[in-house]
Amino acid sequence: MVIHNATLPVAIAMGDSQAERKIGLSPGKRVLFLTKNLELIKQQLYNGLDLRMEDINPEDLLDDINTDVMTPAWVCFDHEPAEIAKNAYAGLKHNGLRVFNENALINGNFEVIVSGQRKGTGSSRETAAQCERWAGIRIVIAASFAPIHERNNINLGQLMGDYSMLKRLQDGEKLALSEFTGKYDDVTKIIIEKGGLFPFAKALKSGNISLPPIDTPNRPMTMAEKIIARNLVGQLDGQCVKPDDPVITQVQSGYSHEFTTAQVHTFLAQEYGTNYQLPNPNKFAVFEDHLLYAHHNPKFVPFMDKVQTLRDLQKAFQEHSGVRDYSAIDGVSPGICHQVAREEFIEVGDFVQATDSHTCMGGASNALTWGVGATEYSNLISAGFTFVKVPESIRFELTGKLNHGCTAKDVILYILADHARKELTLNRSMEFGGPGLASLSIDERATLCNMATECSARTGICEPDDALYLWMKNSMPNLSIDNMQKLAVIPDKGAHYDGGIHYIDLSDIAPMVAHPGNPDKGIPSDPTNGALIVEIGDVAIDIAYGGSCTAGKEDDIAYYALVCQAAEDAGISIAEGVEFYIQYGSGIVKDLAIKNGWHDLFAKVGVKLIDPGCGACIGAGPGVSIDEGQVTVSAINRNFQGRSGPGKLYLASPLTVAASAFTGKISSWTSDLFD
Repeated sequence: MVIHNATLPVAIAMGDSQAERKIGLSPGKRVLFLTKNLELIKQQLYNGLDLRMEDINPEDLLDDINTDVMTPAWVCFDHEPAEIAKNAYAGLKHNGLRVFNENALINGNFEVIVSGQRKGTGSSRETAAQCERWAGIRIVIAASFAPIHERNNINLGQLMGDYSMLKRLQDGEKLALSEFTGKYDDVTKIIIEKGGLFPFAKALKSGNISLPPIDTPNRPMTMAEKIIARNLVGQLDGQCVKPDDPVITQVQSGYSHEFTTAQVHTFLAQEYGTNYQLPNPNKFAVFEDHLLYAHHNPKFVPFMDKVQTLRDLQKAFQEHSGVRDYSAIDGVSPGICHQVAREEFIEVGDFVQATDSHTCMGGASNALTWGVGATEYSNLISAGFTFVKVPESIRFELTGKLNHGCTAKDVILYILADHARKELTLNRSMEFGGPGLASLSIDERATLCNMATECSARTGICEPDDALYLWMKNSMPNLSIDNMQKLAVIPDKGAHYDGGIHYIDLSDIAPMVAHPGNPDKGIPSDPTNGALIVEIGDVAIDIAYGGSCTAGKEDDIAYYALVCQAAEDAGISIAEGVEFYIQYGSGIVKDLAIKNGWHDLFAKVGVKLIDPGCGACIGAGPGVSIDEGQVTVSAINRNFQGRSGPGKLYLASPLTVAASAFTGKISSWTSDLFD
C-alpha cells in the first residue's frame, strides 16, 4: 500500500503553536551533496564519506539537474512512488555507468540532498520529486529550482532551503518552519504546513482553513495576469492580480497521457475512494501518444509489461471518469497531446493545465497553458479548482523578419543561450509580441511557446492577431471570430514585467544548435548550450530526426519537404551512413503531407516515416541512438544525456535537420546548398 500523503521531517519539534515548530536534522541521518565531481558523489553513496556545507564551493555543485536524470523514462514505467524511489537518479551516468545503483539513495540513509542552479529542469514528471521523497529525503537544498519541480515538491510537502540554512542545520541548529516557508505566499505556506496539496484541499473543502482575500488594486496587467484574473474563484468581477498573488482559479480544460494517468487514477482512488467522481469530465482528456513505439527501443523491451499496465490503468481511468478519449486505434495515435489539443480544443484566452511540461505549447493560441504534476492535476480535476501563484512575466518584443534558413527554433535556441542561462526567464511567463511576431506563422509561434519550459519558464504566450483567428477558424470551424476577439488578451499599456522587456531583431538571428555538453565533466547536456552552426566546425552525424511536439507540426513538415524537394531536384541522396526519420505530430499533419505529395516525396528520397505520436524525443521509438559513439541532430526540444539514446544529441531547427541528413554533417540550410 502506497501512502501518498507526505509528512514533515521526523525531527520537527511540535510546539504549542505553528510558530514554534522547529526543523532539525535527524540523528544518524546524512546529507548528500551532488557535485560536478561524480566520483565524489560515489564516495558519499558507497564509502560513507560525509561532507559539510563549508567543505563545498557552491560552484562545484551540479547545475541543471533535469528530471530525466532523476527518473529516466523507464523508471516512470512504475507508477507507485515507493518503486520509483528504488531507481532514484538512475539517469546520472559516469563513463556510461550509473552513479546511483538501485536503492543507492534509499540505502545511503540520506535526509537532505544538495545541488546547484535550476534543480529539476525539463519534464513536469512528478516522479522526480517522488523519487527523493520516498527514498527518505525530507529537505531539498539548491541555489534555485525549476518552477514545475518546485511546485511538485510543495505539493508533496517537501521542504526546500538554501545553503546558509543547511550550514546552520549541520551546526546543530533547529530552524523555525517559517524559515522554509517564509518566501512563499500565505496559501503555499499552508500547503507545506499541511503536508501537501491533498490534505490542503481536504481542509479547504471542509472549511477547516480559509484563504486570505485578494486585495490587489486596479493595475495594468500582462497577458498571463489577465487570464488568471478572469478565472478567479470567489472574487468580485474585475478583481486584478499581481505576481505572487495566491489565488484559486478555474481552468477551461486539461489532459494527461499514459505516462501520468496511472498515478492520477491511483492517487484519486487512494484519497477519495474507488468510487470517486469528477465534476466536469468533459473538460478533460487522456491521450495515448508517449509509449506507442516504446518496443522499438531495446532498452525498454524488458519493461513492456509495465508499459501495458500504464495503458490499462489509463483505460480504466477513462472508463471510470468519462473524460475525453484520444486512445490509439489499431496502434495508431491521433497524435501528440499538445498538437492535438491546439488543433481540437484549446481556444483563444483559455486557461489549461495538463500533466506534461510542453503543455505551454498552447500559448501560441493566446491561451495560458502550463504543465503540472500528477498530484496537482488529480486535485484540480477532482476538486473543481486549482491553486495558482500568479507568475512574474518577461516580455520579448520581436522586430524584423527571419533570414532564409532560419526558423523559430533558432530564435528560441538564441533565447535559451542568452536569456535562460542568466535565469531571466526562470519561473516567468514568457510573453511574445511586437511587429516581428506577425512574420511568424502560428505553428512557428507554437515552437517558441513549446520550448518556454526549456527556459525553466512557467509558460509562453503570444499576442493574438488576425492570422491566429484564421488558423483557429480553420482548425475548429465551430468557433466564432467575433467571440475569439472578445476572449483574446493583450497586455495593458503600462503592464509591469519583472523580467524586463527584451528586443529581438529576427533579422539578427542565425542558425544555431544546442550542443550535448560533457556530462562526465559536470557540463550537463542541456538546451541552453547554444552555439552558432558556423562556429562548431564539421560535426559528422549518424541520425537526423524530425518530429516531436516541437517539430512535427504542419509548418515543420513543410520545411522538411522544402529541403527534400531540393535534394531530389539536384539528384542528391541522403548521406551514406545517415538515417533520416520524420514523425508526424498528428493525424491531421500526416493527412496534409499526403495531400501535398510530401509523404510520397519523403519516401522517395529515403526518409523513414513514422506515424503520429511521441517517439525518439523520449527515447521511445525509432530514431534513437544505439551506442555512445553515434551523433544525432534532432529537431526535438531536449538533448538531455540519454533521453534519445546513449549517443550525443544536437538540437537544431527542422531546416537544419533536413539539410544535415543530405550533407552528412550539421549544416544550415541555404537555397544553393546542393548546387
